Amino acid sequence: MTRLWPDPADPAAAQRLIERFTALSPAAAAFARAQGTVLAALGGGSPYLSDLALREPNTLMAALLDPAGTLASIMSELRAVPPSMARPGIAAALRRTKRRAALVIAMADIGGAWNLHTVTGALTLLAEATLSVALCHLLLSAHAAGEIVLPNPAQPECGAGLVVLGMGKLGAGELNYSSDIDLIILYDPAVHDYNPHGPGPAAILSRLVRNLVALMEARDADGYVFRTDLRLRPDPSATPPATSLATAIPYYEGMGQNWERAAMTKARPVAGDLALGWAFLEAIRPFVWRRGLDFAAIADIGVMKQRINTQHPAAAYGLNVKLAPGGIREVEFIAQTLQLVWGGKMPGLRDRTTVGALRRLVRAGRLNRRGAAELIVAYQVLRSVEHRLQMVADRQTHSLPEGEALERFAIFAGQPDVAALTALLAQHMGRVRHWYAVVFADVPTGAPGLDLTGADVPAPTAKALTEMGFRAVDGMVATLRGWQSGRLRALRTSRARELMDAVLPNLLPALGRQPDPDAAFDRFDTLLARLPAGVALLSMLNRNPALLTRIAGVFGAAPHLADYLAQVPEALEGLIDPGAGLPEPAPALRHRLQDARTLEDQLAITRRIVRAEEFRLCVAQMEGVIDVDAAGTLRTALADAALELLLPAVLDGVAVRHGRVRGAAMAVVALGKAGGREMMAGSDLDLMLIYSLPANASESDGARPIPASQWYTRAAHAFVAAMTARGPEGPLYDVDMRLRPSGNKGPVAVSLPAFVRYHAESAWTWERMALTRARVVAGSPAMRARVGRAIADAIAQPCPTTRTDAAAMRGRLLRDLPGVSPWDMKLRPGGGMEVEFIAQALQLVHGAVPGGQCTRVALVGLGAAGHLPEWADLVAADRLWRTIQSMVRITAGRDATTLPDTAAAALYRVAGLDPAEFPATVAAQAARVRAAFVQHVGEPS
Repeated sequence: MTRLWPDPADPAAAQRLIERFTALSPAAAAFARAQGTVLAALGGGSPYLSDLALREPNTLMAALLDPAGTLASIMSELRAVPPSMARPGIAAALRRTKRRAALVIAMADIGGAWNLHTVTGALTLLAEATLSVALCHLLLSAHAAGEIVLPNPAQPECGAGLVVLGMGKLGAGELNYSSDIDLIILYDPAVHDYNPHGPGPAAILSRLVRNLVALMEARDADGYVFRTDLRLRPDPSATPPATSLATAIPYYEGMGQNWERAAMTKARPVAGDLALGWAFLEAIRPFVWRRGLDFAAIADIGVMKQRINTQHPAAAYGLNVKLAPGGIREVEFIAQTLQLVWGGKMPGLRDRTTVGALRRLVRAGRLNRRGAAELIVAYQVLRSVEHRLQMVADRQTHSLPEGEALERFAIFAGQPDVAALTALLAQHMGRVRHWYAVVFADVPTGAPGLDLTGADVPAPTAKALTEMGFRAVDGMVATLRGWQSGRLRALRTSRARELMDAVLPNLLPALGRQPDPDAAFDRFDTLLARLPAGVALLSMLNRNPALLTRIAGVFGAAPHLADYLAQVPEALEGLIDPGAGLPEPAPALRHRLQDARTLEDQLAITRRIVRAEEFRLCVAQMEGVIDVDAAGTLRTALADAALELLLPAVLDGVAVRHGRVRGAAMAVVALGKAGGREMMAGSDLDLMLIYSLPANASESDGARPIPASQWYTRAAHAFVAAMTARGPEGPLYDVDMRLRPSGNKGPVAVSLPAFVRYHAESAWTWERMALTRARVVAGSPAMRARVGRAIADAIAQPCPTTRTDAAAMRGRLLRDLPGVSPWDMKLRPGGGMEVEFIAQALQLVHGAVPGGQCTRVALVGLGAAGHLPEWADLVAADRLWRTIQSMVRITAGRDATTLPDTAAAALYRVAGLDPAEFPATVAAQAARVRAAFVQHVGEPS
């Protein structure tokens, strides 16, 4: 692919290296005169190699003459380092070895002295040798400290009972130039005697592993050795860095997944007790290499790759020689997958290297010869470009740079220009894409060039799924196979898979009865994929068959709820009895908050409870178990409880910093839907914060006192921040403060005298209308009473222009905020807003109705007083508009402007509407509302 010693990509940088190298010594000057082309290639293409050349000139000169001998000498010097040396000396030796070896290997690679196999083998040898020296030192140190007893301290690794398994490219002997090393570190606790009063083997050996990682990764002026990754060990989030055999072997036998099988095809002991490592790999051989032909592995690994592509779409990769379509990873996937399929019956296919595996597959007749040849050449080209990318700055990158950097890199990669480099990559990556599609797309029907007979979808299963109503049955069969093989973390255990087998006969028909069965199935698969374990869920479904119907209904009709359920699987518990309300939310919340130590704890607990209850209420509404009025009452009661309980905690937090304002108090006022006890799914909290100060209050009494009004301004900001702070579930509530005096231009918290004065002198009619829905929901009893009286007084103030002002405001809103969706029942002419305006305006004109914060209560009261003969029609319209609006939010989300057919069907059912008559019903109801609006308020203008 490359010319020997490419031209300098940056001539000025090349000249600087030559000049600096010449000044090092007479020998270096002579080398620069004789080998200026070599130095120019390094200096003009790689700042990292330029630095190495200046730091290790003798290594550079020796490597040009005899790279293999030079590397062997470097490795011999490293192995001669005594493990008893102090740790700083060990660290320095490791770093110097890495630095010198990296320079030798780069020289042999760029100059064409070594092929790809030799280059990757040398990098692997370097990693193994440095790991071995570091581990010997740490084992001997633990022995000297009396933590372990080595059987042969002169050879610390021999019989040590601890082994380092090289995974990925390290295990395969294919390390790239700036590679991480993937490790699994295992130990046998029976090898050593441990102090029964000491920390035990897990703690001792895990600390040893952390020290090993530190030796390899820590950077100083001499660089670093290798970055390490321990995440391939069993259940890495729950296991220590060193895993005992007693944990690892049962894990792979009972819970190992196909991706872990694929990873283990490359595993190899590289340091420590090698015999122990080989014995472990033999013990899990039946897990890795299944006896039967394992065609499910194709679907499973194919799905894994699809998920990678979904999470990281091709467009996000740019020109990435590893991850982009047609890149290195796809060649590796092909080799690994076909090995897993056939390797159980054909041991001769078990080769850790990618190229070796492809060649063995050809010899066994399992891969088209031409396909293998094209894949091997492409792999070698892409790996060579990958190495050159990483040599530039010793970064583990796989993406081509942009702009001028790409022009320089093309030359450093041995190509005349960017066009030639991109054409070369496009040619080979296109071939890889073709063969990848052959393996992963055409296998079920027989792929040209690949002998994979027998990989057909079982006809009865496909037929049965089709009869249930599913359409994408091929993909479903692959997914079901993945479930049965334990591909998902939730289905790793045999008990989980047994429960799944018991649940499937009821689950699949329930999903198949949904309007879009395929979408419902996919959502259930997403739920399973996000579960840490599946036994609890599947046991619940097995014991409560009715849950299947409820879950299927959620997945079929409400994508918005399905997404939430997939994110928070614990919400499933609410489906056992979704109609059970929360009659006393404040005591329930108070009980749950007893364990909270900080405001953050309180918020996290409250968010979880509110989200779980919201989900339960949504499902109950969707199923028709409760209506929109009952759901609104329960939602609002929960919000009231959250506000009531969190306000004192927030005020206490401000007091810790600034003391308190003695005799002062604050109240929280809810308006809008929260004030009217009519909250719907996703409702904001319209809030107003009002405080009262004693006449002599000037500042707080803490160590850092602040003016009294500023204290409450800070308290208000802290309260709003707490309510809107985002957790994993999102914010507790979205808060809208625009209904406070002067709106967004006014202070966040308003004093009670200022509130009274504003509504006596300056308030707009729409602000007094909004107060008809105001409820004081938090604060001391005395403060609540004072604010309640002030609100009642503000509403009672006469205003002769109420009707004309309300009509004009409605006209302005019709022009500025027209309804944008046929499902928008609030803003449309004759919609929910006009019902609310009628109730609010008439309450200002005739006097507020007790409990009239709730629109339907106000309408009934106005009708009973003789002010509103059409009250029954308006109550019915209000209920219908809120039912439709609530169902749209539940099924499609708050901001939805369109409704899937499945969601529309649920809406019609809950609202008791005939789909064919829906437009006419809505139009007639809206016409009645508009007529009442015109009669009692006026024509919108």
